Amino acid sequence: MKLIISGATGFVAKEVIRQSLSRPEISTVVALARKPVSVPEQLAENADTSKLRTVIVEDYEHYSGEARKEFAGAAACIWTVAITPSKSRMYDFEEVKRVCQTWTLEGLKAMHESGVSKPFRFLYMSGAAAERDHTQNLRWQSEYRHMRGETENRVLALASELDGVEASVAKPGLITAPGEILKSIVGAMVQWTMGISSIGVVDLVAVMLDQVINGFEKDPLMPEDLVRIARDKQHDS
Repeated sequence: MKLIISGATGFVAKEVIRQSLSRPEISTVVALARKPVSVPEQLAENADTSKLRTVIVEDYEHYSGEARKEFAGAAACIWTVAITPSKSRMYDFEEVKRVCQTWTLEGLKAMHESGVSKPFRFLYMSGAAAERDHTQNLRWQSEYRHMRGETENRVLALASELDGVEASVAKPGLITAPGEILKSIVGAMVQWTMGISSIGVVDLVAVMLDQVINGFEKDPLMPEDLVRIARDKQHDS
């Protein structure tokens, strides 16, 4: 299968690329980014770097004919482009919404128009704090969290309108990297105080790849779902 990864130079997307190059089910990895994408470090022995194809765009709202040619025949996309909650305060809200919402919807439309395979699975990576219900009163970053929740709703609605498209949303809590002791401690504290499970980036990506390869278990994939599926996968292996 051909897999599209958006935001390919980001923290999570780099791990998606690293694992995808070793997955036998994946024949081509289309890395979508605004700057050149390098081959990740610490690849598995069976990694095939010839799978990797880089598509550079000026932004994620407009796509050239060459980009659309690379999209053609794709079976899935993992969409990771967003402005995080902590960085959202640095930008005007309309710009944050454009990056998080407009770019996501335009990207899905462009991929579908390019002639992707059926089914085409679109996995949108959001976050545990995003709220789909706009009637909910939120104590912190309400505008941002409601916007991300609205984006989830709009992605699912658009997918239902497009022939052959299946969609789901991954909503992880705190994402940790191997060796990040302090972040792991923070994650444990968040889980203890707020009940939101953290997850390592390696486990998160393994789950997301399984979902786009084998089909979505459910929507949304909440933090506890992601942790459960990761544990089940480790147990089975």
